[in-house]
Amino acid sequence: MFRALGDPVRLRLMSMIASVPEICVCDLTPEFALSGPTISHHLKVLRDAGLVESDRRGTWVWYRVRADAFRQLGALLHIPAPTEASA
Repeated sequence: MFRALGDPVRLRLMSMIASVPEICVCDLTPEFALSGPTISHHLKVLRDAGLVESDRRGTWVWYRVRADAFRQLGALLHIPAPTEASA
């Protein structure tokens, strides 16, 4: 998961996808100065890493965050606040 998020384009895509319940690839692509196939590649990396899921509706593909993946990332990144006794 961290490797997938290590690329600035994928991190930005992930941020955009996480900011809404779901988003169409047609709304993601214009936000980047990259070709459609390049954006599709980055989205595939995010899918393969288990960070997002997608489904095709007609011509377009819609993406949403996988909540369980976000919970896993959150657990890995959780740093407990220091307690009064250890501070």
